[in-house]
This record gives sequence, structure tokens and C-alpha cells, in this order.
Amino acid sequence: MTSSETERDLVVHERDDVADGVAVLRLRHADGADLPAWEPGAHVDLVLTDELTRRYSLCGDPADRSTWQVAVLREPDGRGGSAFVHDKLQPGVTVTARGPRNHFPLEPADRYVFVAGGIGITPILPMLAAATAAGADWTLTYGGRTAGSMAFVEHLRDTHGDRVVLRPQDEHGLLDLDALLGAPAEGTLVYCCGPAPLLDAVEQRCAAWPSGALHVERFMPKEQGEPVLSGSFEVELATTGATLTVPPDRSVLEVVEEAGVPVLSSCQEGTCGTCETAVLAGEVDHRDSLLTDEEKAANDTMFICVSRAACPKLVLDL
Repeated sequence: MTSSETERDLVVHERDDVADGVAVLRLRHADGADLPAWEPGAHVDLVLTDELTRRYSLCGDPADRSTWQVAVLREPDGRGGSAFVHDKLQPGVTVTARGPRNHFPLEPADRYVFVAGGIGITPILPMLAAATAAGADWTLTYGGRTAGSMAFVEHLRDTHGDRVVLRPQDEHGLLDLDALLGAPAEGTLVYCCGPAPLLDAVEQRCAAWPSGALHVERFMPKEQGEPVLSGSFEVELATTGATLTVPPDRSVLEVVEEAGVPVLSSCQEGTCGTCETAVLAGEVDHRDSLLTDEEKAANDTMFICVSRAACPKLVLDL
């Protein structure tokens, strides 16, 4: 079992309210043992109840192996995860964690344009420190509903100064993405995390940028069209040779689990990457919000909570 699959019980060492509706938790082993290493862009799963597992970006210092730091926004209309964290996870409480995983890694570049919206600042925070340490040029444009809702503002100002542009929407309106991203910049990577409308707008502005220049992380699934296949398809499990039928109204994950094959999963929406499974044969109808176009074309991995087959049969490394 890899470290990203291992479940470990951690204690809420400290908790701070850092903005309106945003709580920062610092998690540690009860005995002070080191936690697995991670790199900017990584996230962990918090197993809150038997039915409730949620992922949160690590936003602390990767060099600090004693602590994992996450920031959680209370979502009044959410599905219960953020409410549980805010109401139940106080200092001294134990929570089960899984990870880390990283589907949003910071790739080397001479220059970065970082764009964050609301709680989307969390994976960006350690990226800024890494980009600075690497000697890269960068800017961050950070928006939120109000100044009071924007977490880590004082830290950003104190640490990074005028590299950071703060734009509360009630004071400045929507971010001026045309000015920020209207013209492709050579040697520049764009990293964006935030609500779906912001990500969609950034993707539109970056359509003319070189392939691979834009990197986004979604907390909510991207809208998908109709499946390539409207009917059932087969999935062969390479470890046992068993062949399962996946009907139109069920996911590969559901069918595989029903057959008694344990698979780690979390979001059930194709955004967290927990259920990633190697594809040994067949063509995938990728319906996740994680893989790039190049990664999808490779057809060597899929997220079985949402993705399906684009052919009669898939062979999976299960």
C-alpha cells in the first residue's frame, strides 16, 4: 500500500479562523511522528464519517513534516463536509486522513501567472513560496466576494508584497482577465484555482496560449456532454480475469465495488483523483475534471467514478 492510500489518525493540533467562514486546521500525529512528504498542489482526503470523505489542498510549508495544514470554507449549501469540519473538528479531536496526492503539480517555468478565487488560494500558497525559491518571476491575482472573505491576505502582503494583487469583488468587480491573460506570454505558465465560473473564464482566455500553459484545479466537476456509448459496456479485471458489465445508469466504480473489489474513492465526481485506475486496453470516455487533453489521449489511466468506455470493452489493472 502506498503512502497516498494509507489511512492515518491525526489530531487537530491548532485551529484558527482566518477569514469569514474559513477555518485553518493544523493536523499532526499524536506522537509527533513525521508525516509523508508532499509538494505544492497536493491534497489530502479527510475521512469525516463512513459516508463522508472530502479532499482539501495542503496549504502549509512542505518542509514542515510534522504538520499538514488545510483551510476549509463553510459552504452553507454544501453536502455536509465543510459543516462537519467547522462544527466538529476542534483542537484535540482525531480525524482520519489519507494522502497526499497531487494532480496539480507546479511545473518548472521562468514565469508564472497565478489566479485564485476565494478558497482556491489554498493550493496556490505553497506554489508562491516554491516559485520564489526557484528564482522565477510571478504574479498573483487573488479575488473574493469581499475582503473579509479572503483568507491569508496579511500573510500574502507581508511575504510577497506587490507581487500580489488583491481584488475583492464588492470593491473592484470581476477580475480583469482580458488584461491579465489576453495575450499569450512566452515561457509562462498559468495556474488557476477557484469557483467554476472563474475557471471557465480563464480557460476561455487561455485558449490561444500554447498547449500545456494552463493548469487548473477544480473543486466542482466540469460539465460533460452525453456519454460516447449510450448502452452497456464490459470491464475486464486483469488480476482475476473477471468480466463485469457496466450498465448506462451505473459507474465503473459501483460495479467493481459490488463485485467485491475494494477501490479507494472520495469525491465520486471526477475531481479528486482518488479512484485513478490504470487502463491496460480499450478506449476511455474521459469524463473527469483532472486530466489534460494529452493525458486523455494516452488512454492509460481513468477515474472510474465518472469515466466510461468509448469502446465495447476496457481492461483495467484491478
